[in-house]
Amino acid sequence: MDALEMIYGTPAGKFVARKLGLTDPPRLRRGRTMPTGPVVLAELDGGGVARETLALLGVTPGQPLVDVAANRTPDERGRQQPPRYQSKPGALVIDATAVREITQLEKVRQVLRPVMRGLEASGRVIILATDAADVEGLEAKAVAQALDGINRTVGKELRAGSTSNLVFLRSGAGAADLASTLSFLLEGRSAFVSGQAWRVGRAKVAHELSDRPFEGRTVVVTGAARGIGAAIARTFARDGAHVVAVDIPAAGDALARVANEIKGSALQLDITAPDAGARIAQHVASRAAGETIWAIVHNAGITRDRMLANLDEKLWGSVLDVNLAAEMRINDHLLHHDVPGGFGQEARIVGIASTSGVAGNKGQTNYAASKAGVMGLVWAMRDELRDRPITTNAVAPGFIETEMTAAIPFVQREIFRRTNSLGQGGQPVDVAETLAYLCGPASGGVDGQVVRVCGQNLVGA
Repeated sequence: MDALEMIYGTPAGKFVARKLGLTDPPRLRRGRTMPTGPVVLAELDGGGVARETLALLGVTPGQPLVDVAANRTPDERGRQQPPRYQSKPGALVIDATAVREITQLEKVRQVLRPVMRGLEASGRVIILATDAADVEGLEAKAVAQALDGINRTVGKELRAGSTSNLVFLRSGAGAADLASTLSFLLEGRSAFVSGQAWRVGRAKVAHELSDRPFEGRTVVVTGAARGIGAAIARTFARDGAHVVAVDIPAAGDALARVANEIKGSALQLDITAPDAGARIAQHVASRAAGETIWAIVHNAGITRDRMLANLDEKLWGSVLDVNLAAEMRINDHLLHHDVPGGFGQEARIVGIASTSGVAGNKGQTNYAASKAGVMGLVWAMRDELRDRPITTNAVAPGFIETEMTAAIPFVQREIFRRTNSLGQGGQPVDVAETLAYLCGPASGGVDGQVVRVCGQNLVGA
């Protein structure tokens, strides 16, 4: 802890910080917790999939906006007041799947306006739309993208830890395909995901939602000895998985502690070894006959930061090998070799990208290349595996509070924390919860997506 951080922690330091506009960030709702207030549903010009999905989740929508709008009264100056809800909503779900015309966007404004200052703390705005690829006409395609602009701006204007996200539905997707995503977004598991948009299609194999979706399933997590990797291992174990925790031999003691804590198994392995995929499969197969991998989380990664003018071949190559090439080699072995302990028929493959891969970052050419490469790999594998019920996705974390980021000087760290819509750094569990959502059996309709876990960081926003 440096001197500035010590001063900031005192009452006098906090007083000065408040005068400078550095207020304490809101406390975010996390875990499998639903909003306290009612979930309000706004169905615009048709739709219906949102209502059906909420029913699958056991959620009864609260008071619709139209009931409140009918009771508006002018204020003392004769101005028409915007509609209000009788109690603060916990979430607003907007079914805009039938919106195709620019004039229909006015209805989006009407239902959003009352919640911009009226949501409860850590509330949710969730917009459902039809993917632009599945609508006809230039106006309809433009409107689909306009909804994304609305979503991103709403995320930046909401208060008290509330978030906004947009889900595009692809052709053929229904309530069963959407249920996992809507559950994730309503719950505290999505605490640090805001201002994002991704797509949900029709799952090749249907599964029902469960609070322990990985019961009886094996999940491999690389880089699991500490930090984000350890949080990932704990989250999957919480949800029923047997976790194979993988890390380098030098981290063996920490790895063993994590594996013992979650009653998983530890595998000391350098993932850049040519036989890394084979050794993972052998370890899984050694547990029980017929055991296969349900999901693999490629979390292991390194940084070797230098300005490009000072970046030599060794530092360049090591980052690309660990962060990208090793992942590709392991996937290739587990996908294309019929070996005991390999991928199961419906495997989930997830990688870790980064906001640095989205927007680039000074001094991180090698790291940005590797993380952008992870995103490119996800998109390419989606097409390569289109005939198999295997999904491939990634998360792109922003500033996450870890031992590594704790070493950053205080002022720089505060800047990183506050350059997002939630005004704080994320927690390792935020990354873990998003990965668990992507790997869930009921998330089979989510494929080829990169979900940013960054609190709507301004970098690459």
